[in-house]
Amino acid sequence: MARKTKVQTKLFVLDTNVLLHDPTCLYRFQEHDLYIPMATLEELDHNKKGVSEVARNARQASRFLDELISELELDIADGVTLAEHSHNAATGRLYLQTHPIQSDIASVLPDSKVDNQLLGVVSYLSHKFSGRQVILVSKDINIRIKARALGFPAQDYFNDKVLEDTDLLYSGVRELPADFWDKHDKGMESWQKDGRVYYRLSGPMCDSFQVNEFVYQEAGQPLYAMVLEANGKTAVLETIRDFTHQKNNVWGIMARNREQNFALNVLMNPDIDFVTLLGQAGTGKTLLTLAAALTQTLEKKIYSEIIVTRVTVPVGEDIGFLPGTEEEKMTPWMGALEDNLDVLNKSDDEAGDWGRAATQDLIRSRVKVKSLNFMRGRTFLNKFLIIDEAQNLTPKQMKTLITRAGPGTKVVCLGNIAQIDTPYLTEGSSGLTYVVDRFKGWPHSGHVMLARGERSRLADHAAEVL
Repeated sequence: MARKTKVQTKLFVLDTNVLLHDPTCLYRFQEHDLYIPMATLEELDHNKKGVSEVARNARQASRFLDELISELELDIADGVTLAEHSHNAATGRLYLQTHPIQSDIASVLPDSKVDNQLLGVVSYLSHKFSGRQVILVSKDINIRIKARALGFPAQDYFNDKVLEDTDLLYSGVRELPADFWDKHDKGMESWQKDGRVYYRLSGPMCDSFQVNEFVYQEAGQPLYAMVLEANGKTAVLETIRDFTHQKNNVWGIMARNREQNFALNVLMNPDIDFVTLLGQAGTGKTLLTLAAALTQTLEKKIYSEIIVTRVTVPVGEDIGFLPGTEEEKMTPWMGALEDNLDVLNKSDDEAGDWGRAATQDLIRSRVKVKSLNFMRGRTFLNKFLIIDEAQNLTPKQMKTLITRAGPGTKVVCLGNIAQIDTPYLTEGSSGLTYVVDRFKGWPHSGHVMLARGERSRLADHAAEVL
């Protein structure tokens, strides 16, 4: 191990929560070396039982470690090379703690706590390899604070972050500059088809356009369009349908602002299979999605059923076990769905009480509420699948859900990345951020970031000042 110190690679000491968060982290430290203390292996063993995501990750991490170590014929103290198992993505070595470590930390912190044993290992390694940077990697903020207080470098594990800064997250909406047409009118073609106007243009901005991105210009003659094709130098823009007008209402609902109009355009477009809508509370994500789902299921009969699911992470304390079927157990989590169905049901004033009651029964027979826990192995055919509160899903859970979609199914993910309730998930590593980033530019996906709240002046003011 001493011969490696000539090269200025770092030695990372891994906390258990990093392995539980991402078992593949073993192969994500490039040329640097990894050190796994015995306390980490002990905690990994404690977490392996059960069917939760954490238990699954614990078992996977143990399998990876077993793969690496089982073939080792040399002395384990010399470490294991990671290159063979990672296709040269990681070229460092993995070291395991092979003997008891006595450190000077014990005088400051009690040794009974696993965190403190970990800090003891970091202290020992820092003294043993004084010319080398030894860094603790942990998702636990408190152990990082303790490490820094004792003078050791400590870092969070960022490798699974999709974006460093969520302000850079693709919004799906772009305002065109005032001089846009002057710079892009050379050789421009324009034609009409099915009541829409199309523009084929070339110019400097065409490079940065994404397929299905919305573009608009408010001043002078307003333009609201969608990028139909983007081929580097040229782009085709298609004017969108105006859902702010009463004649285009969707289940009695009209768009109240520009972004809602864009959202309804992707929700009502049968060519778009995957939609993500982001926005703070009260921007109309659930209402618009349900209105579009009901119209296309009950009136146009494109889909056979609406399935709504959401992650069951409570904001306060959990309310314990609930009686009843899967549907009944999910009812407390579906208050938002009930509220929105009430609004949609009241939009038909001419029907009278009997008509409304009949509509309500019809809607309820077509809207199914499902729990995420029973999604594995299912396939949805011709369904309109709504994933609510999607910001609380990990990228892996998101993949599990979206890959359930069979032919003719549309998946809509709704969420607000400022309201993550799952521990260890941040705005950067949320499954919602992940899918927005990975799906942008795919011709069958649409994304809109809703900006303005439309609940009430009280809710808007509260969102700003509180």
